[in-house]
Amino acid sequence: MDRSELGSYLSARRARVTPDEVNLPVSGFRRVPGLRREEVAMLAGVSVDYYTRLEQGRERTPSDQVVDALAAVLRLDADGRQHLFRLAGLSPRAPKAAVPDRVDPSLLELMDAWPNNPAIVYNRAFDVLASNAIGDALFHDWAHSRNLMHVVFTDAAARTFYQDWREVARNSVAGFRLSHGTAPDDPRIRQVLTELLDQSPEFAELWARHDARGKALEHKRFLHHRVGPLTLTMQTFDVRSSPGQELVVYHAEPASPSSDALALLGTLAATERTAR
Repeated sequence: MDRSELGSYLSARRARVTPDEVNLPVSGFRRVPGLRREEVAMLAGVSVDYYTRLEQGRERTPSDQVVDALAAVLRLDADGRQHLFRLAGLSPRAPKAAVPDRVDPSLLELMDAWPNNPAIVYNRAFDVLASNAIGDALFHDWAHSRNLMHVVFTDAAARTFYQDWREVARNSVAGFRLSHGTAPDDPRIRQVLTELLDQSPEFAELWARHDARGKALEHKRFLHHRVGPLTLTMQTFDVRSSPGQELVVYHAEPASPSSDALALLGTLAATERTAR
């Protein structure tokens, strides 16, 4: 069976929704906790045969009404719904071109004006294209890799650096899945995906879950080898001048131990940059 990306996504999400969540009675033996194909078909208002063909990859062009109904049945959030529509060919994908690698000079100037706020710009392949001095210091001058996915999954020190590594790993894969959906033929994205599937069993396991979710406001706990523990809030922004790029800015709660540690890290970064 040649299962499509659309079919794989539907199957994975179906397995994550329980009958209770969609107000279905539970009867008979169930091999898995998720919904059966016939239950999804009934709730979405399509035939079982049609839905089965969608999952098996024999039908790949559902209407927007069908996709909308499936998104509701599978309880997809906004990112998941957008991802489903992309897989069904019902929303525009990024052009088949390399991910942008040039960062607007005015954005670089802005990032350098934040001496106490780590800031990075990355592309759809999660390659860090630019970072300010304190951003470099936070991520150990990118000694392992300038690709955020490789930092999380192929650097042995990541499990100490990220104090909530499992949560970071889940969110990173969900974000990479969403990015992959916008440009699945991009050569750099495909290269990073192949490398991670080959090198990290943890990544492969999470990739098989088909979670698709963009970054939003969130907190991250780091353990930095120079300044100790840091709890930082991160804000993520789309770079309008370069589609496919995202800007992430970190900050600490004012007058907190993390704020003091971040200020120390900024001082160290500035001193070292001056020395260089």
